[in-house]
Amino acid sequence: MVLDINFLLVGNSRLHWAKYSKNQYKFFHTKKEQKVPENIDFDQLIWASVGKLPNFFLKKENEIKTKDIQLSNLPDYFGVDRALACIAALKIIENPFKKDLLIADSGTILSITKLNSNGSIIGGQLLPGFQTQLKSMEQNTKNLKVPKHYEIPIKDFLINTEEAILKGVINSLTGVINSLFNPAKDILIFCGGDSQLLTKSLKTQKENIINAPNLVMEGMIIHHLSVKN
Repeated sequence: MVLDINFLLVGNSRLHWAKYSKNQYKFFHTKKEQKVPENIDFDQLIWASVGKLPNFFLKKENEIKTKDIQLSNLPDYFGVDRALACIAALKIIENPFKKDLLIADSGTILSITKLNSNGSIIGGQLLPGFQTQLKSMEQNTKNLKVPKHYEIPIKDFLINTEEAILKGVINSLTGVINSLFNPAKDILIFCGGDSQLLTKSLKTQKENIINAPNLVMEGMIIHHLSVKN
């Protein structure tokens, strides 16, 4: 799955890169105001966007849009990141028993997408992500502040306000996932910036749960290879 071309996903809060180096891809993330990584050929850069475009030039003909992706029952208005995660999951996740794939992409938004083993979109849910919930609580209250550290408490009932915030927010996210995930019928795939945090915090058996933080970027590479071939 190696191709000597670089890829960029413009997110809501960060830029996500797949940079080719030494016969493999390095995945990393930068803030939008940061300097562009070195040795990026913008004429060859393949990109997609779900957020506001950065202040450097991106060639329109190199953009991947949802309508370019071949999945059954995929609406054009679906986020391109969700569609790319789906094609990557279909390609790289071992699924010998043909279970449904449940993808939880945890970034600014937690997007949950379900598709069957044949690649047909079943649907999903969207809710504010981990950081978004924390920031919203600070912005909309007088006394609550975003915690400086993200150590999720083990206990359910907390006296300390920061711990109570963290536990409440993580439970809101994992609770939704738990309500949708059936290990007997589904494979759950976490991706996105907070994927490790959610994987660790999920109170369920770890069977049929996979953490693939760069799933969307792998989907960009897979899609481009399929178009080229």
